[in-house]
Formats: sequence, structure tokens, C-alpha cells
Amino acid sequence: MPVGGRAPSEGWCRRRAVRDVRTLNYHVDMANQRDTDEASSSDIQSVARVGQICALFGPDTDELTAAEVAERLGLNRTTAYRYCVSLVAAGILERSSRRGAFALGGVMLQLGIHALARRRVITVAPRHLAALSGSVRLTAVVSIWGARGPVVALVEEDRSRTMVVTVREGTQLDHTAAQTHVFLAHMTDRERADYLAESASPGQRAEYEAATTQARSDGFAVVYSSGGLFAVAAPVLDATGIAATVAVMGVGPEVDLGATSPIVTSLVATADAIGADLGAHVEESAPSA
Repeated sequence: MPVGGRAPSEGWCRRRAVRDVRTLNYHVDMANQRDTDEASSSDIQSVARVGQICALFGPDTDELTAAEVAERLGLNRTTAYRYCVSLVAAGILERSSRRGAFALGGVMLQLGIHALARRRVITVAPRHLAALSGSVRLTAVVSIWGARGPVVALVEEDRSRTMVVTVREGTQLDHTAAQTHVFLAHMTDRERADYLAESASPGQRAEYEAATTQARSDGFAVVYSSGGLFAVAAPVLDATGIAATVAVMGVGPEVDLGATSPIVTSLVATADAIGADLGAHVEESAPSA
């Protein structure tokens, strides 16, 4: 109020009212912004949680109960159940025949079909894969890079044997797999470092970096497992880089897997042939940054 005890002028009152309205609007805007930020953060967390729930399903996990989801993701059961029910309503999950269990729904099936259809290698590779398996008498597979590493997309088992070494389509391969080493060899340094930081311990990273370097130098990767199992993988390159990997797998510690062996030369030739069908330059080198 003006000094001297005089009544405020009309102009002073008008200016004061404008200032008060501006102050009120500022606080309202700030409150709305906080609400928006909180809502946005909540929405992002919900989307991330849906992705985590869907990622729990795989070749060995056809269905899950809300309790199992809660246990694997560290949620309370009520929250997990609400998520599952909401995903059923959206068609992302569906109720399974087992009481209280959920399975991937029609929306996921449709999206999976569309996603695979966009990968030309899935339609190009089968005849090459069959020829490779028949020539080396081993199970041959094609993998593509998924959300968390290579995923087996095609399998051609050796039909000439009574017992075969095989893997199921949809299997998520880990950082120890030969196909993973090949993918990493054709990634940028940053992509490779990010993947290894998430999937391997600090003590393992140097080992897998060395395996990646070897795969880049040789043009293929070999991994031996317990029981004499082995896998050999080579890259399928298209015009943009690595599109997939081709691998053969079998058992036998005495099998020749050198660079000039029949198995490796057939494998590399098959990978190059698929790449040629995709329009690749087979001499393309891997990025380094």
C-alpha cells in the first residue's frame, strides 16, 4: 500500500492485481509441470515393465503365473497381477489353460510375424541352410540380433543321423556363444562395450573382447563346450552390415575346425552366398567405431 495512509490509487491496484495473477499462474504452471513430469516418468516405467514381462517368455517358458512374474522381476504379487490382467485386455498376453497362468497373446504373435517378415534373411537362408547341413552332416542354424543378443531364428537338423545336436528356434544365446562373438566382431566399439557391460562380469570382458578380436581376424568363431560339443559361426553381411550369423553345431573333440577345414570353408561359403542373395559385398569389413 502507498505510504502516508492514503488510499491506493486505481492504477496501483490494477498493477498489484496483474502481479498477483502472474504469481498465481506461475505456481499453477509449476504444479502442472510437476504433475506432467511425474506422469511421464510413471508412463515410461510402465512401458519398461511391460517389456520386462514380455521378455520373460521364451522357448522354455510358454506360460507364467503372476506370482512367477513377481518373483522374477522383484514385484509384489498384486502389482504383477494387475500388469498381467491389463496386458490381457490389450491382447499382449492371454490366459493360459493352466489356472492362473498367462501366455503371449495375439498381438505379440502378429508383431512377431511382421518383425520376421522384415528380415529378408529369414526367407533367403533356408535353402542355403539345408544344403550346408547336408554337406557337413551337422545341424545348421541362423540367428538374428534380438533385444538382448542373438536369437536362433532357423534350424536345419542333420537328417542323416539318428541322434543330433540341436537347439530350438527362439533360443536366446548368451555372451559365450560363437554366434555372439561374430555379431560383436561386426559391431561398433560402443555397441560392443555396452553389450558386454550388461551381460559379462568385469573379469570376463577381456576374455570376450579377445574372442571378438579373433573372430574379426579369422572371419569365423569357434566355441567348445563341455562334453565335446562345438559350434562354429560366420557372419552374413548385407548392404548395411551384419544381418545374421550362420553356424553349425555338433559333437566330437577330434573334428577339424581349422580355417581350411571342409566344415569351416563350407560354413563361410554358405554365409557369403546368403549375403550375396541379400545384395552384400562379401569383402565388407567390420566397423571400428
